[in-house]
Amino acid sequence: MDSASGDPFYVVRKGDVIGIYNNLADCQAQVSNSVCDPSVTVYKGYSLRKDTEEYLAARGLKNAPYSINAADAKDELFDDLAPCPFQQPDGTSTLKRPQEMETGPSTKHPKVAEQEPLPDSHLSCILEFDGACKGNPGKSGAGVVVRRSDGAMIAQLREGLGIATNNAAEYRALLLGLRYAAKKGFKYVRAQGDSKLVCNQVQDLWRVRNDNMADLCKKVKDLKGSFLQFQINHVLREFNADADAQANFAVELPVGEIQEQSNFPC
Repeated sequence: MDSASGDPFYVVRKGDVIGIYNNLADCQAQVSNSVCDPSVTVYKGYSLRKDTEEYLAARGLKNAPYSINAADAKDELFDDLAPCPFQQPDGTSTLKRPQEMETGPSTKHPKVAEQEPLPDSHLSCILEFDGACKGNPGKSGAGVVVRRSDGAMIAQLREGLGIATNNAAEYRALLLGLRYAAKKGFKYVRAQGDSKLVCNQVQDLWRVRNDNMADLCKKVKDLKGSFLQFQINHVLREFNADADAQANFAVELPVGEIQEQSNFPC
C-alpha cells in the first residue's frame, strides 16, 4: 500500500480481527457473509504513516489486503479515519458506519468536522434518512432506519408528505428521525443521508437562502440541541438504500400518516 499516493484504504473490524483493504469491493467480499455476528465496523483513510507501515510489516503484513488481530492494533496506528458506509452485495446495509446544490457551497472550502465515535451505549443510535419525490415538487415521502451503534436495527419509519420538493422531503425525513430519537430518550445521535444540501446546511457549511429550507433547517437545529452529542454525515446514495426504500413506501401514504416498525432482529 503506497501511503504517498493518497488512494483510499479501508480499515475493517469484525469481532477481534482487523483487516485493511485497498478497495471497498475487496472488503465487502471478505466480510459480507455475516455482518452481525460478529458485528462489522468500517473506516476509511487516505494514507498510512511510515511507522504504521513498518509496524504492520514487522508482523508479516507487507502486501494488502492486510489482516491483523485487534489485540495488535494500537490506537495511534491510523490517522484521520472516517466512518464509512458498508453494504452487503445483496443490497442490504449494515453499520456505517464516514456533498445537491440548491444554493451551492460557500466560496471558501469548508473544513469537514471530525466525527467522534458514538458511545457504546443503549442511549446511542444511528439515523439513516432519505426523502422520495415523484416529481419536483411532487408526491413525496420520508423514510428513516434507526440502528444501534453496532448496526442492529431498532426501527423503520415512514411518513406521507403529500406534495413537496425533493429537498423538503429530505429535511422532513431527518426531522422524522430526530423526533423519534428524542421521544425514545436517545442522547447520542449520528444522522446520515445522501443529501449534500441537508448535511451541509445543518453543519453551517452551506448557506440557506430558501425561506422554506431555512425554516426546516432551524427545526433540525432546535431538535439536535436536545441531544448530548449530535453528528450528521453525508453518504453515497448506494449506501442509503434502506432509508430510500422506506421513503418510497411513504410516498403512497396519506399526508401526515406515520408508520413505525420496531424491534427488528439484527
